[in-house]
Amino acid sequence: MMSFLGMKLLLILMSSQLLKSISLLVLLSWLISTTLVAYITRPTTQLGTKPAPFMAAFSSNGPNTLIPEILKPDITAPGVSIIAAYTEAEGPTNEDFDTRRVLFNSVSGTSMSCPHISGIAGLLKTLYPSWSPAAIKSAIMTTATTQDNINEPITNASIMKATPFNYGAGHVQPNRAMDPGLVYDLTPRDYLKFLCAIGYNQTIIALFSGGPYKCPKHISLLDFNYPSITVPKLNGSMTVTRAVTNVGSPGTYNVGVKNPAGISVSVEPSSLNFEKVGEKKTFKVTLKVEEAKRAKDYVFGQLTWSDGNKHYVRSPIVVKAI
Repeated sequence: MMSFLGMKLLLILMSSQLLKSISLLVLLSWLISTTLVAYITRPTTQLGTKPAPFMAAFSSNGPNTLIPEILKPDITAPGVSIIAAYTEAEGPTNEDFDTRRVLFNSVSGTSMSCPHISGIAGLLKTLYPSWSPAAIKSAIMTTATTQDNINEPITNASIMKATPFNYGAGHVQPNRAMDPGLVYDLTPRDYLKFLCAIGYNQTIIALFSGGPYKCPKHISLLDFNYPSITVPKLNGSMTVTRAVTNVGSPGTYNVGVKNPAGISVSVEPSSLNFEKVGEKKTFKVTLKVEEAKRAKDYVFGQLTWSDGNKHYVRSPIVVKAI
């Protein structure tokens, strides 16, 4: 009698193109006369797997459909087959029929990558109690990497080069986040301006401000001091403003730009000198469409401030020309 495994194999082969070159009778005869044995081996932990990391197929992707001027996702972190403490309120398969209860489980998803980032944020707050949430977020984003452990660009599940719409600023690097050099900080007033820019009325904004607040006449989401630059509707040219605060040693930072395809990027000034911690400098980034090289979809680049020593403050640039 043919084993269940043999029958399953036969059905798989019958639905494939292999039977075009293999006689069905010969194959059937072989399956009937052959005993197929399967083996289960002990699980082992494999270290140093290459290439890693890569983006999971189920990972959420950009662009940001609600506020396109803000890049999403922000960052990526380990989130596939993570061994973690698990609730005993349900079984490890999350199915109603599963009555088992376990203390630990192998889980994948945002529910796993988020605790990594949350833990890193907590460590940074302990190390720098005076840092704002925005400063901590900036440190995590601007020190992330877009390279895997074989020094190639991070790929997606289809082994294609991933983009900021897959990983945001990149894969988190906790040790580098402890010494980012510069941060893109935000104040409560910046957030109130943000609410104005997305259309909140005075009544709702007053709930956040604790009192009356009058929106500025001219405000642009593109100038929100985020650690990334996203221009979803670039027509001709546009200039955005950013400010960085020194959280490291005194030094001079020079800018380096990798232009998005079909877009020229210039930064003014191209050099920033910091003499003390807490010093803040503003710069402007001008993006211009090169008509002859115009792309139809989003294109990606990056802007990096470096002191030539150990600090590389990198921000993704995401642009779509119209």
